[in-house]
Amino acid sequence: MTEEKTPSKGIYLLPNLLTTGAMFCGFYAIVAGMNAKFELAAVAVFIAMILDGLDGRVARMTHTQTEFGAEYDSLSDLISFGLAPALVMYQWALVDMQSMGTAWGKAGWLAAFVYVACAALRLARFNTQIGKVDKRYFIGLPSPAAAAIMVGMVWFFNDIGIQGEEVKMLAFGLSLFAGLLMVSNFRFYSFKDFDLKNKVPFLAILLIVLVFALTTLDPPKVLFAVFMLYSLSGPVMWAVQRYKQFRHKS
Repeated sequence: MTEEKTPSKGIYLLPNLLTTGAMFCGFYAIVAGMNAKFELAAVAVFIAMILDGLDGRVARMTHTQTEFGAEYDSLSDLISFGLAPALVMYQWALVDMQSMGTAWGKAGWLAAFVYVACAALRLARFNTQIGKVDKRYFIGLPSPAAAAIMVGMVWFFNDIGIQGEEVKMLAFGLSLFAGLLMVSNFRFYSFKDFDLKNKVPFLAILLIVLVFALTTLDPPKVLFAVFMLYSLSGPVMWAVQRYKQFRHKS
């Protein structure tokens, strides 16, 4: 009978350096948003997503997974995918809800806070579910994807010349939508069973190449569209399953 390996409690440089880089990007996004540099803020959050995806993989590849690293990664995610998107969205559009009256002004910053609180709850729940749920699916929208639709909206509308003040109610709705999806029970495909070492259908390769090509041509529109479709995949998959169950019973 083999003994279960307990996570190391040491601190390793490389994966934690990547995590720190992701945290720096999140902090920079907040500073850029405060200075009305919304495109830079959005790009910083997307870079944080890339670094966040790398740190765990590097830790597994180099066998440097630690309890410290896991906790540090969660704190970094809260800054990069919780605080940063909420504050950027607030500074870009939600702050202008004050023009509609005091109550709407409070609703604006409350929507931003709801998003941050949901991100914190999502990360806490994820940490307690490790090893207990099907790794092929996330329960609730992952915080990086929620952050992507938040800053993706900012980048997209800013790119086509529409100011946040003009779409403040849409920003209000999207902030609540993204936040509540994170704490929902909808399942989202995790892509964790996608192994580059195994054979994949030609269509999958073609689709990946197409997404990369389109992203290169017009990053704001493509990234916002891709992550919006992903965020809708959970509710759609739930609705399809309920419809099948209803048809089976009838």
